[in-house]
Amino acid sequence: MIAAMKRLLLPILLLAFGSLLLLPPSLPASAEEQTEERYAVAAREDVWFYAAENEESGLFLIPYTYYVRVLREGTLFTAVRYLDDAAPYRSVTGFCKTEMLTFVDFVPARPYLRREITVTYTVEGDNPMGNGAFDKLEKRFVYYGTSYAGTARCFYVYADGMFGYVPASQDILYEKNTDYLKQVSGETEEPPAASPAVSPSPVQIVAICAAVLAVLAIAVLILRGKKPRVSPSEDF
Repeated sequence: MIAAMKRLLLPILLLAFGSLLLLPPSLPASAEEQTEERYAVAAREDVWFYAAENEESGLFLIPYTYYVRVLREGTLFTAVRYLDDAAPYRSVTGFCKTEMLTFVDFVPARPYLRREITVTYTVEGDNPMGNGAFDKLEKRFVYYGTSYAGTARCFYVYADGMFGYVPASQDILYEKNTDYLKQVSGETEEPPAASPAVSPSPVQIVAICAAVLAVLAIAVLILRGKKPRVSPSEDF
């Protein structure tokens, strides 16, 4: 009977020790889930923003090298959003032709062109009843992109809660984005450094060490056929 117990006790102790080693590592408390954002860039100068999924509803050309946020990718048209709702800007949702977009796998630092323009309105002719104070007025608009009515060029703009067009009386100059060029050229960025393995917590380390010592001590006593020595205070 004693010999049989010895044979059963050792595997049980080793099994208990092994279960300690298989404890899952504790995850950092600061781990956070990231919300997925997907963007596509107008890597050419003829990428139209449409009000509907047809080529007759073009509103404006996306500023060259700037981005739209992808809402839903489709075969012919992709649902997108341009700009955001941060005054004086206002987001617009619509569509771009999928084949005209260049999709990227990163969140751009400067996705939208934030640009305002000032349009001057001048009253033509003489005003015999006034002093000319209101013969010239200036109005500021948020610029979205350029459009064309036949051969006439105009700007798609927003102001006072309304969208519309104003004559293109000036050239819009702006800095171009270049962050997408490495991806388009086929070059790959350096892969991110591998995350370091998460080590067991101090409590788990202490428990494992104690289990190792206990298993070794009991195993040696069992194999030698000796019972653990009882301290004098436990003698009857």
